[in-house]
Amino acid sequence: MKINKRILLSLILLILIGLIMIYSSSNVWALYKYNNPYKFIKSQFIFATLGILLLIFILKIDINDLYKYSNKLLLISFILLILVLIPGIGKIRNGSRSWFGIGPLGIQPSEFTKLSLIIYTSKYLSRNNKYIKDVKKGLLPLFIIILLSFLLIMLEPDFGSAMVIVLTLIVMIFISGPKLTLFITIGITGLIGITILILIAPYRMARIVSYLNPWSDPLGSGFQIIQSLYAIAPSGLLGTGFNKSIQKNFYLPEPQTDFIFSILSEELGFIGSLSVIILYIILFYNSIKVSLKQRDLFKKYLSFGLSFGLILQTILNLSVVTGLIPTTGVTLPFISYGGSSLLVSIISVSIILNISKE
Repeated sequence: MKINKRILLSLILLILIGLIMIYSSSNVWALYKYNNPYKFIKSQFIFATLGILLLIFILKIDINDLYKYSNKLLLISFILLILVLIPGIGKIRNGSRSWFGIGPLGIQPSEFTKLSLIIYTSKYLSRNNKYIKDVKKGLLPLFIIILLSFLLIMLEPDFGSAMVIVLTLIVMIFISGPKLTLFITIGITGLIGITILILIAPYRMARIVSYLNPWSDPLGSGFQIIQSLYAIAPSGLLGTGFNKSIQKNFYLPEPQTDFIFSILSEELGFIGSLSVIILYIILFYNSIKVSLKQRDLFKKYLSFGLSFGLILQTILNLSVVTGLIPTTGVTLPFISYGGSSLLVSIISVSIILNISKE
């Protein structure tokens, strides 16, 4: 069995770096809040181990089975998205009812919905390829499913996950070859919709204001990005050293999650940050190559969709922590703390590796 070794090696290295940085970034906070400095690393290690077991399993399956069961996977995802909204079933974290609590662990159904939607969209585009230029006959049913999933995730609310999912699926549709005028319409409609969503939610508007001028509210909406830049800016070539971050000491809130790259930059410096970015480039470049080599349309769309979803999520996260875009709440694949995100990211690359065997 021949698989793309560059993808596999970069994946393993990113997972290991993630585990190391989650311990370093979270041990102070975990000791203070839970009296256990290993609280977060233990949870993440469980999901990483499960992810590696799933990788081994996925490498042995027939990818065409995903085509066969895509409708059922999508249906299960929608059921979970509905269940998580029910009080008493879904758990609220950081103001969003988007989690199922399983003991000390949490499962986020929107992450698995992203995976099932990419699989379903790949099947739909490959089956309806000859109707792609006909919006009503070819794409309207798919747009309805995308809109429904977006609305369910926004009810939690989880704006970051919803945007990653929708943008990934729109780009998948774009490469299938529909009329360009369709995307002009989608772009205008999307901008209007995003503007409305920002205006009706004060906390989203606060994020825009803090992005334009963090110092307008340095102890409120601008606090996180200011502390992130304080971590990155003085890190130098080699950083402060492993486990020697200053910002993780109750300056940067929950540094093991969305802003973990800030702590990584602070402790490992420019060399460490650049090394991680190079690993991402190797992983994504080779993943896209796998897609370009496929003749089977389902596998081509599937490998591209999974690759682009991870690329988009990585770019969004790095852009947020460096102050290039407003805060979105998107995790950094393989490195940020979050079991659901880690599992889905590993599963995505595992599917790409399986396809690479051909």
